This record gives sequence, C-alpha cells and structure tokens, in this order.
Amino acid sequence: MDGTMGLQALLCVCLVSLLTLQAVPVLGLAAGRPKGNEKRQAVDTTVNGVFIRSLKVNCKVTSRFAHYVITSQVVNSADKAREVAFDVEIPKTAFISDFAITADGKAYIGDIKDRVTAWKQYRKAAISGESAGLVRASGRNMEQFTIHITVGPRSKATFQLTYEEVLKRRLMQYDIVIKVKPKQLVHHFEIDVDIFEPQGISKLDAQASFLSKELAAQTIKKSFSGKKGHVLFRPTVGQQQSCPTCSTSLLSGDFKVTYDVNRDKLCDLLVANNHFAHFFAPQNLTNMRKNLVFVIDISGSMEGQKVKQTKEALLKILGDMQPEDYFDLVLFGSQVQSWRGSLVKVSKANLQAAQHFVRHFSVAGATNLNGGLLRGIEILNKAQESNPELNRHASILIMLTDGEPTEGETDRAQILKNIRSAIQGRFPLYNLGFGHDLDFNFLEVMSMENNGWAQRIYEDNDATQQLQGFYNQVANPLLTDVELLYPQDAVSALTKHQHKQFYDGSEIVVAGRIADHKLGSFKADVRAQGEGQEFKTTCLVDEEEMKKLLRERGHMLENHVERLWAYLTIQELLAKRKNLEGKEKANLSSQILKMSLDYQFVTPLTSMTIRGLADQDGLEPTIDKSPDDSPPLEMVGPRRTFVLSAGQPSPTANSPIVDKLPSRVTGVDTDPHFIIHVPQKEDNLCFNINEEPGVILSLVHDPDTGFSVNGQLIGNEARNPGQHEGTYFGRLGISNPVSDFQLEVTPQNITLNPSSGGPVFSWRDQATLRQDEVVVTINRKRNLVVSVDGVTFEIVLHRMWKGSRVHQDFLGFYVLDSHRMSARTQGLLGQFLHPFDFEVFDLHQGSDPAKPHATMVVKNRRLMVTRGIQKDYSKDPRHGAEVSCWFVHNNGAGLIDGVHTDYIIPDIF
Repeated sequence: MDGTMGLQALLCVCLVSLLTLQAVPVLGLAAGRPKGNEKRQAVDTTVNGVFIRSLKVNCKVTSRFAHYVITSQVVNSADKAREVAFDVEIPKTAFISDFAITADGKAYIGDIKDRVTAWKQYRKAAISGESAGLVRASGRNMEQFTIHITVGPRSKATFQLTYEEVLKRRLMQYDIVIKVKPKQLVHHFEIDVDIFEPQGISKLDAQASFLSKELAAQTIKKSFSGKKGHVLFRPTVGQQQSCPTCSTSLLSGDFKVTYDVNRDKLCDLLVANNHFAHFFAPQNLTNMRKNLVFVIDISGSMEGQKVKQTKEALLKILGDMQPEDYFDLVLFGSQVQSWRGSLVKVSKANLQAAQHFVRHFSVAGATNLNGGLLRGIEILNKAQESNPELNRHASILIMLTDGEPTEGETDRAQILKNIRSAIQGRFPLYNLGFGHDLDFNFLEVMSMENNGWAQRIYEDNDATQQLQGFYNQVANPLLTDVELLYPQDAVSALTKHQHKQFYDGSEIVVAGRIADHKLGSFKADVRAQGEGQEFKTTCLVDEEEMKKLLRERGHMLENHVERLWAYLTIQELLAKRKNLEGKEKANLSSQILKMSLDYQFVTPLTSMTIRGLADQDGLEPTIDKSPDDSPPLEMVGPRRTFVLSAGQPSPTANSPIVDKLPSRVTGVDTDPHFIIHVPQKEDNLCFNINEEPGVILSLVHDPDTGFSVNGQLIGNEARNPGQHEGTYFGRLGISNPVSDFQLEVTPQNITLNPSSGGPVFSWRDQATLRQDEVVVTINRKRNLVVSVDGVTFEIVLHRMWKGSRVHQDFLGFYVLDSHRMSARTQGLLGQFLHPFDFEVFDLHQGSDPAKPHATMVVKNRRLMVTRGIQKDYSKDPRHGAEVSCWFVHNNGAGLIDGVHTDYIIPDIF
C-alpha cells in the first residue's frame, strides 16, 4: 500500500443524543457520475480522482443500548496514489469497541490493550519501521480520531468503526440527532436506525432540518409497530444536490430520530445471560412541590453576553414555576448577597419582585464560590428545619459559574469538604459551568458527591436555551429518596440503585449480575417518597416472556444486557475515580482496566493499536503525544503516510523547519511555573500545572529532529496529606531515538544513556560530554547545557538550604535556542516554540491591587488572566530574575492545546 490520505472521508460525532456525520474534502471537488434515473443533472463527484463510494451509519438500539457501525469506502480512480482520511468525533460517554481498515485486499484490525502495553507496542512498532497507531479515549467532552493512509492507483479503502453507549431519556424521549454535513456528493449515502424495545415503542419520528417537506417525504422512511421501529435515510446523488445543476451537497444540518417506549407497566425488567437491566420510569404520578434556590456567579468575568443570557433564562424559569413552589436567589461575586435570605412561596407579587431583582443586579468583583454555595445551602437547610411542610418538598440547589474560586475559600479540596458537610445528603446540587475558563472537573466532582450532576453551558447564541433546557430536566420532581432493592443472595455487581430524586421525563436504569440458579428468587422492590405518600412496588421476572424476547431479537439481546451492565459499571467507576487518590484510586483503576479489557472497550485506561500499515519508503514513524487519557496523538513519518490522532486535526505533512525565530527563552521552574516569552509582543505568558508527585509530563517533543524532553514531578516531603502543595521537577529525561541518545538528570546525578548502563556524573563534576552531534556541558553545582544542531536546552539545579519551605532539591528547565526545531514540535513548552499572537484588553483591578485582571484573546479563545511576577533562572541560576507575565489560570486551560492531562505520559523516555 502506498501514498497517504488527504481526503477527510468521514467526521462523525455521536452523542447520547447527538451523532454527527461529516465527509470533508481536503483536496477540493472534481468529477464522477451518479447512477440511476435521477431527475437532476449528473455531476462529477471525484476530488483529484478520489471519491466516496459509500458512507453509511448503521445504528442498532436494543433496550436503550446503542451499537453504532460507521462504514466508509473511498475509491482512488486516478493513476497515482492519493492520501485519504477517516475522521471520527465521538463523545466521552461512548466507548469504541472495534476498528478495521481494509485496503488493497489487506485487513488491519484494532487491538485493545491496557494503555501502557499499547504504548510499548506502539513504540516498538515505530522504532522497527512499522506504521502503527493508537485509538483511545481523551477524557474530553468530545474526542476526535483520525486515520490518514495512502490509497494506491485505481484502488479502494474501507474503514469501519464500532462504538457503543446507553441512550439516556430526557424530556420524555430518547434522541438520536445526526448532524449531516458531507460537503460533497456521496454515491451511496445511508443512515439506517433499527430499534428494538421490549416494552413496545410508543412514538417514533424522524426529520431533517436541511430538507424540504417534499424531499423529506421522498427520502426518509420511518415505521414502528410493537417492539420494532425503523428509520432509513438514503438520498440519491441527485437528491443530495443543492440545485439541479450544482455539484455541491444540500446535506448540511440535523437529522433527528426521536422515540419513546410504552409506560403502561410499572415494571420493566430485562434478564438474559445471568445479567439484568431494570428500567424505572413510572407514569401518572403527581408532581412534587419543590424548594428551589439558584446560586448565581456575578463576578466581573460574567460581564456582557453571559450575564444577559443568564438573566433571560432566569426570567423565563421564574415565569414557569408552579404556585405551590418555594424559592430564593443568591448572588456571589467578591461578596455574597441573597434576594430574600429565606424561601418564599411562588406568588404573583413575589415573582414580580424577583424578576425586578434579576433585571437590575450588576456584575463585579472576584468569585466567592464557596460563600455563595454555603449561603444557598443554609437557606434550604433552615427552611427544612423550621417548617415541616417544606421538609416534605423536593429541595433543589442549582449553581451557575463561569470561573474558578478566587475569593474567600479557594482551596478546592476544602470547598468540596465544606459543601459535602453542609448538604449532608439532604438534597441534590446541580452545577452549571458557563464557558471553558473554569475547572469543570471540580464542578463534576462536587455535584457527584452531592447527588447531582454538572453540565457545561457553551458560550453561544443559544446559551439561554441551554440554561432553560437544563432546568426543564429538573423542573418536575416526582419522587425523592428512590431505592431499587434486590435480594442480596441473588444479585451482585449492582450499578447505582439509590437516587435522591426522580424527575418527570427521565429514567432510572439499574443493572447487575444474577447468581447461578437464582432467577426464580430474583425480584425488584422499589421504595420512594412521592407527593404526600410513600411509593412502593415489586417487580417479578416473567421467564416465558424473557425466552420469547430472546427468540425475537436473537443473541444480540442476550449480549446487549451484559454489555449494558458493563458499560454502566465502567462509567460509574470512572466518575468515582475522579475524586480518589493513592491506593484507593489504584485499586479502582485496576478494576476499570480489567472490565475494559474483558469487554473490549476503549476507555481512559485502555488504548487501541492499529498495526501493520507499511510506510511506502520504509521510513520510521514517530509519536507526537503519549497515549494517555487525552488528545492529540499522531503517528507521523517524514512523509506522514499514516496518521491516527485523538484531538484537533494534525498539522500538514513535511512541516518546514522554523527558520531563525526571534531569540526567546521559554522555560519551566519552581512549582512548576511555565514561562512563555513572546518576542513579537515583548511580553510573557505564564501558567502552572497542578498535578500529583510521580506524574510525568511531556515538555518538548519534535518528531522531525527526534528530540524529546520529559519531566517527572516530585512533592514537598513535608506536604500535608489531602492538600495540594508544591510539586517540582525532580527528574528530567532528554532523548533522541534516532541516535540512541538518552540523558537522565536528577538533583543528585546525571546519567548518560541509562538504558544501556552508561556513565554517571554528579553535579560536583565539571565536564563536557559528546555523543555524535550532541554536546552536554555540566557546570559544577549550577546548571547543565545540552546543545545539538541549533537547539540548546538548559537545566538549572536548585539546592535547598536547611529551613527552606521546600524540603528537597529540584530542577528547572529552559529552551535557550530553538530555531532549528520543526513547526510540528509539541509538548507543554514545545508548542510555544512556534510563532503565535495574543491580545489583552479590558484591564481592571482584581482583589489584589498589585495583580490586575484582564481579558486575553489567544488561539480564538477568550481567557481571564492576571498580571503577576515569576522567576526566570536562565541568566542567574542562583537568584533568578523577576519576569512580569500574564498568568493563565486552571492549568493553562485555553492557552495550551487540549487540556493539561493530554501531556501526561507513562515513562520518562
């Protein structure tokens, strides 16, 4: 197989309720002919001799468990090899389970392994000259996977990706929204959705925003009867044309399938293969009255569109509240203020007063998130304690913020402890994170610990609708303190079966294992508190019905029940893992890894390797990123004949050498503070990375020169358990696999080629070492300089004196000269060796007059930044020089590519 892929053949985004299919041409459009008796004029569909013969999404849903197979076949009709690509973007909730490429009669199959084994296998393949790739979860909301390969002359390639997830019921239905945007005409385009629901399907609809009613009627076929539903969208090439003589596609917009199931029975138990799934969504219950407190961030960063949209949503939500509800509003900036300070009943007068309050509050100050939440919790707690009637209502706390805590209590661990202690499991907390300049993981953990969930609100024109959409999900509580109980001797490995509240339009799903020969004693008891009365029901299994269902759906149903259980279990364990440390986290990680491998899911602890794709020139590929929980990952060679990435689209092949960038010093030192000098601005940017001791970070990696620098964190020996204190670089690894050069540096020793037992030097030595073109200079007790072909790195030794607050020696690292490093260089520091620009405006005073705040636009993102001082030790290793810089919060979020966990790697080399 020869050549490389430049046609992005497929971009597919599949959410619990969103699936995006996209074929994006990179080469431009050219020619081909549709088949059949089409009314529209025949057009050429090739691009430089390459065309997409077929693009199909097959979705099979069995009892809410969705199994997606995306298949794309690309044909190169030219006499020369062409590069084509397969791009897939999926949500973090979906697990990839299979991937294969067939090209020139050969099949290349994905192999799921633990991420460390996959990494080693990948490195071995790369070093031995094989092409290889990794597919793995990124831990971000959206994940993108890209394969670039070469299709030989007059040849074809077929890609097939499989992934799975459980559909979640929201607002009375399950949604599959397919965002169709191929950007070119496809010979055989098809979306086929097949649904089987044992309860029976109560409604099914499908529509496309980009089609006229007439064309939708011609191209969308939908039907449902009993347990089965089917939707087929198969437009001809002529029907895809944007006009009768156009070569462009009108397929651009949402294709939406919605359905729900019958709810005439309280019990919906599904049993197969010694596993069960229990779906609980009772109908005809009375809405409970609720106590509702909104806690709203009004810090300065909410100025403008954010606060406008927040006010619009609050006004609409207040207008939709029920007469029997109670409510209050809390605002927090630097100070905390409440509208009433206690719950008041929904009445016309109270609503008018609250709406007036909302219309006229203004934003200012920092972010006292801890104080705002504690005030809201206090209002709900006092109401429940003082009024027995309110104690029988469903209490709900909703917090909206666009930033991280900067006023009052700012330590995240302490805030989590404070909120947990104040709520004590009495009611759920829902956190809404507005935009990207915040620690969303912190909000997720806080909500999860308090029986709620977190949701990101995207900065867009529809932010008001997003806020209202969230509220609609919790607006109508039907039950509180819901428990789904099963015989202890009959079941094991249960997923979450206790829920603080159940809302109209949603669904609770519990799955687990049934012990051998215990089906006869298996049952489900449900206990909850409803409006004015207790709710009780018992569900039994109808064995004959189960046998009938198995015959009707075949082995797919049997397999789906167990995989549904595995999927839910892994998702819950991953959520729980976010807030664990040490041995507990390691034990849970081991459990997740075992299940991921047993069921062949690509999760944050596993990777999928694709091996065997040969480079046309036999050139060795290299890797841009580690196979950790995050994007992007590229498999590249000098001609980039095969690329697989998770994250943003990769740079173009054969990136030029960056020729004579202005002089710059970019480095990392102390806690660790990253200092980025931007010569054209004559200014500096700074950010911290807050991670645990032992973590290894990719600092610089250049796939063209082969150089990489990685650093391992150490902690302060006197650090307090459970609190994040300073971490420092205690070990650096510099390597170049092409020349077998390795250098390991610690505050104690400098080791040349440690993997092959090379010589060891101490910082008391004064020495110059040479290996091929690499020169290493050790300057006694001060610093170490590594130079090779226009690239110079410096490592600074920091020795700590007795009585210092830092109790062990550590290292600083600086890039002194990078003008010969390639434009594809990556890493926490390496990515900033390329020219980039930023603008700073809206300068205003913060809580500390010496540290003003401002808004920065960088990489098309708006960030809140703070002016501060850091130390640069590149010129004075002993005392350092103070550097003024704009500090980017939250681990450099928005400034660095991806998120900081993208740069965590498994090994120093």
